[in-house]
Amino acid sequence: MEFENSKEFALECDSKDPLRHFRDKFLIPKKASREVIYLCGNSLGLQPKTAKSYIQDELENWAMNGVEGHFHGERPWMPYHKNFKKYLGELVGAHPTEVVAMNSLTTNLHLMMATFYRPTGKRNKIICEAGAFPSDQYALETQAKFHGLAAENVVIEISPEAGEHNLSTDQILNAIVQTGDELALVMFSGVQYYTGQFFDIAAITKKAHEVGAIAGFDLAHAVGNLPLKLNQWDVDFAVWCSYKYLNSGPGAVGGAFVNEKHHQKDLPQFGGWWGHNEAERFKMEKGFKPMQSVDRWQLSNAPVLNMAAHLASLEIYSDAGIDNLRAKSLELTGYLEFLLRDIGETAVEIITPTDPNERGCQLSLFINRGGKDLFKRITEKGVIADWREPNVIRIAPVPLYNSFDDVWQFSQILQEELKSSNNLH
Repeated sequence: MEFENSKEFALECDSKDPLRHFRDKFLIPKKASREVIYLCGNSLGLQPKTAKSYIQDELENWAMNGVEGHFHGERPWMPYHKNFKKYLGELVGAHPTEVVAMNSLTTNLHLMMATFYRPTGKRNKIICEAGAFPSDQYALETQAKFHGLAAENVVIEISPEAGEHNLSTDQILNAIVQTGDELALVMFSGVQYYTGQFFDIAAITKKAHEVGAIAGFDLAHAVGNLPLKLNQWDVDFAVWCSYKYLNSGPGAVGGAFVNEKHHQKDLPQFGGWWGHNEAERFKMEKGFKPMQSVDRWQLSNAPVLNMAAHLASLEIYSDAGIDNLRAKSLELTGYLEFLLRDIGETAVEIITPTDPNERGCQLSLFINRGGKDLFKRITEKGVIADWREPNVIRIAPVPLYNSFDDVWQFSQILQEELKSSNNLH
């Protein structure tokens, strides 16, 4: 598509957008009675209009049936987690038996590492990207300590080359090869939260396996953002949250993937009632007998009220189709990049890769001067984005509910505030 910097062009793109009606399925926040320009779906997605009724359904089931709601109602609570398997499988490229909605992201990461990070002898190293999300850093650090190891001795952080903001795939693969038989686990983001870089999950996984290591991923910023093929890529495990692109509400339930090749192995793991063989669960007997699926890593029954909103959102995703959303995302994010470059302002540098294959819908803007003040002023003008220290504004035009006009309006507000900032200086 050949872009133009005009409102007329943006509105024309919106009129031709086959997914435009999905915006009407979400509640757009308002400021001074006007809808804000919401470009923060990478931090907290918008509320589906159906979320309230889905939660209300479960409240009514509880009111009408009490404990019997576990077995009665439109969606009985006992097997509630099974409602998500088809939808999550579609989003991450997995069989239904390989995905489960449970816990929170970091809880799931610890559960996965309890099984898959098994340092023995010199094979005890973990490779991750430098500047990984703090929760991941803390998980790796404390898992190392749990095994009696010093994190500074076993966690290898790969940094971009001098003057670069992003890692090259070759850098990552070379680090894996160089670590060789000392490598126990590669634990990378799918999409890097700060820069927005989408890593080559397939290549990283293949190289990790070649040296005998496990490949795991934090997909917090990838799930619902890009099409994924975890089973095809032979990923060992992955974890994610659902409150960002999956629009399931603050603190919403997380998710996990474990490749089917691991399901029937005798693996070390932490057990819980809901991971026990469901056919024998109510015998209340000693002796953990794990399910022969990813469900074996479940600990407890589903937090139904929380998960009802998750289900409402996933049904919308399934209707839209992740491939269709990606097609729109390529154009929408491409338009944002075009508009930002058309501003021609050196105070703003895009640090997300320019190659569309190496990013999702987020562009990270490195602000060279007046960053926090600039962020405050665009917020006052009705733009909801987010700030990440020390000097990045993250902008995420989400194809499910953002429009080309949203992107164009943002560019105009940013340009005005940059000019104002220049005048102040």
